[in-house]
Amino acid sequence: MLNQARIGIGILSFAHGHVNAYAERIRQFDDAQLIACWDSDESRGKRQAAHFGIPYSPHLEDVLNRKDIDCVIIASETNRHADLAVAALEAGKAVFLQKPMAITLADCDRIIAAVERSGCWFSMAFQMRCDPQNIRMKQLVEEGAVGRVGTIRRRHCIPVLFDKNFVEGPTRWHILRETNFGMFFDDATHALDWLVWMLGKPPVSVIAEIDNVLTHVAPDDTGVAIYRYEDGLFAEVYNSSVTLAGENTTEIYGDRGVIIQNHGDAPSAMIKPPHPIGVKLYQRDKAELGWQDLGLPIPASHGERIAGVARPFIDAFKSGKPLCTAQEGRLSVEMCLAAYKAAETGQRVFFPFSG
Repeated sequence: MLNQARIGIGILSFAHGHVNAYAERIRQFDDAQLIACWDSDESRGKRQAAHFGIPYSPHLEDVLNRKDIDCVIIASETNRHADLAVAALEAGKAVFLQKPMAITLADCDRIIAAVERSGCWFSMAFQMRCDPQNIRMKQLVEEGAVGRVGTIRRRHCIPVLFDKNFVEGPTRWHILRETNFGMFFDDATHALDWLVWMLGKPPVSVIAEIDNVLTHVAPDDTGVAIYRYEDGLFAEVYNSSVTLAGENTTEIYGDRGVIIQNHGDAPSAMIKPPHPIGVKLYQRDKAELGWQDLGLPIPASHGERIAGVARPFIDAFKSGKPLCTAQEGRLSVEMCLAAYKAAETGQRVFFPFSG
């Protein structure tokens, strides 16, 4: 499959806008090409097919049966993920799946079973794993630059619920419980996967508050969850879909130092102060240096971060190794659903969580 000059990419749905950023970049590559697409929304599918210069079919099997397609990008509404992923895997196609993995753990398990049966390459599409700032922070933690980590705080926000076009336009599926569960579910999943990737282990419990605080157009607009780990570590995830501006996105506190990341989400990437710093490090044994600016570039926009997934995706596919496994994708869904249960009941929820 990988001996051909260019990897053939099919697109299953343009419902999630991130796929457009991936596709724009893929058009520039000499080792991959867009081949064909399907979308349940015919007008949307035809429009994007014309834009990218590829054929559209209203029949899913027309795309899945093409021998020149090696991998499909699935960017449908979240509640369609499992059906589409299973169909693609059973057709022998590799799958690059937009987040979250699915709305239920049962659907996550359906996907995992299909991956195991087919033996096909599968990966979730999480941009935080591809971001140079996040990669460097993970390296610092693994190298022991801040010693034993006691607390992690991650803020990941968007302003979309203030946008009438997002709420009332074609993207409205994001705010419907039946298609996407909730906005914390939709967006905090990025930060939850970041924790899965950063720590490499599941939590033991979670407490949370998730609700509408500034709007009432979606099932929720803001949430905060605190995860406990077996070694005592606290990890706080804060997500809001009604955040107009921000700066600090990550805090990692250890017994030998501290890492701070700024401008790692949409509001903080859009609006920056003079002389912004991306990632800085303080180390107790180098106190005389104060805050060390690691010199990592800050993307001009969050859209640039999203588009930056395309190259690592193709490279991961060529290597045969996923950016994020199906099992890891399930864990971030489990962590999110458990947070909702904790918020609903007002009680600590323990892992493993059955949904």
